[in-house]
Amino acid sequence: MRNVIKDWRQRRAARRVTSGDGRPLKPFRWWQLLTRALFHLPLSPGYAVDLPYRANSGSGKARAHLYVGGRHHAVSKLPAAFPVEGGTIEVAISAFGVKRCHYVTTAGAECQLIPDPRSAEGRRARVDRDRPGLSRSIGYLSVLMLLIGVGLNLLQLAEPISGIPAIADSVGRFTSPVHLPIWLNLALAVGAALGSTERSLRLRYSLLDQAGK
Repeated sequence: MRNVIKDWRQRRAARRVTSGDGRPLKPFRWWQLLTRALFHLPLSPGYAVDLPYRANSGSGKARAHLYVGGRHHAVSKLPAAFPVEGGTIEVAISAFGVKRCHYVTTAGAECQLIPDPRSAEGRRARVDRDRPGLSRSIGYLSVLMLLIGVGLNLLQLAEPISGIPAIADSVGRFTSPVHLPIWLNLALAVGAALGSTERSLRLRYSLLDQAGK
């Protein structure tokens, strides 16, 4: 059943792919750190996925752009599945950044595309490569920020939800042991968002990140 759903999603994503216009791939610039992601697949003839974080042409729909040999080959609304030699490049984003940019072979093997070294994802990857101890500490901190922010806010949210008559009659009312001031709740929400953003730079995504949204 899982494979059937996956195949259906891939066919649906493939229908969203349209031909590109052949324009050359622009190099990544430092001022695009917060507005663009760029990934490469060093497989001949050379593939690149360009992800502008802004909505394109005022449509409100984010798009991924596939470049082959340095030229614009195809574009797709997200999530995207670009057919390429030997498999498919799958791309998806979340509210915090990129959550998937992988090459999946026809045999089912997959590997993550390499972020451009000048991009935010590439700079985070360099920290992971050059300073593994610091990278692990940052990773643990991002998870901790998510757990604290999501956990405390859910704990407080459970109290008003349990006051709904239908829920109160079936499971009883819940009184939260934690009541934080508004400014602290906002700070926790910002911390959780920062934690998810850091994780997105490493293409990490889970139900915890979804809750942080």
